Amino acid sequence: MKHAYVSQTYRFILFLSLLCLFFFPVASLNNPIACANPSIPLAAQENKSLSVPAVVAKVRPSVVTILTRGVPAAPSQGQSGSGSGLIIDESGYILTNNHLVAGVKSVVIGLSTGRLIPGRVVARDFLLDLALVKITAPDLIPATLSPVPSLEIGEPVVAIGNPLGFQSTVSAGVVSALGRSFRSSTGRPIENVIQTDVALNPGNSGGPLVDSAGRVVGINTAIIAMAQGLSFAVPIDTATWVIGELLGHGHVRRAWLGLVAQTRPLSRAQGRRLTLPGESLVEIVAVEPGGPAAAAGLQPGDRILAIDGHPTITVDELHRQLRTVTIGVPVAVSALRGDDRMQVAVTPREVPATP
Repeated sequence: MKHAYVSQTYRFILFLSLLCLFFFPVASLNNPIACANPSIPLAAQENKSLSVPAVVAKVRPSVVTILTRGVPAAPSQGQSGSGSGLIIDESGYILTNNHLVAGVKSVVIGLSTGRLIPGRVVARDFLLDLALVKITAPDLIPATLSPVPSLEIGEPVVAIGNPLGFQSTVSAGVVSALGRSFRSSTGRPIENVIQTDVALNPGNSGGPLVDSAGRVVGINTAIIAMAQGLSFAVPIDTATWVIGELLGHGHVRRAWLGLVAQTRPLSRAQGRRLTLPGESLVEIVAVEPGGPAAAAGLQPGDRILAIDGHPTITVDELHRQLRTVTIGVPVAVSALRGDDRMQVAVTPREVPATP
């Protein structure tokens, strides 16, 4: 009798479980709380199931053509150019790449409807190669930006832009890698970029990279011309931070130490003698007179070991660390002068304006 009761109990539990799965199919090992709390709206769950045509239909009205006329970057280039951009709000702000609008005399925006509207460059950030353009027009459709892109290597993505003047061209591929770093035209590293195998060409710059939920996850920025299937996009969360800085201050505020440095290799013998962990270190090449480093007593030839206790192995690492410090707040810089260790307090200032 006891066994029959237990058997009936198990059958009842199994029946409830199947009933729950029938009515709430999202409950699974990946989402165990959906059945336990069916009041959670399914819309809150991430939906990356749109087809490529559906993604394109959702985003293409927000993609624009950037038509420019200005001083050519090189004698072999013409004075006119074109690229892509993205409408980010109804008031007419458009996000694009800085290299498309740097030095231009006039900007015309081509909407997906075919309308041509004069634009003006509002602000530029040459380090991350992003810029804002403003137009005045009714019925603009802003794109949906993903606040924190949750991408996985191998997932599908779509690019929409105007390569070589072919308007509203769509190309699709997958996320090849995350957290990549490459150097912009200024020589500074752009960190944490998205690498894809999406086919991009000149003119795709400034256009959106979109996930299969129809949300913009990046701004297409660069390709490696000698390779195939190597393209890069600035993550939209980084771009959103830049947008806030550009709209709030007209430029992006960054910490500046007033020095020029280079990565120098470190031999194993030096590493053992100086008890340093890495195979390289950062050597100061020049110090800006009157700058923060000079005021703290740093000199050319000094080697930076750490900033606020975080080891500084390469110049790229130095740039990454500078993004985490606060302008006007002293930071502890550990350094070597010869074989002597020292620690100084350096008060970062804002990076001086670049013409």
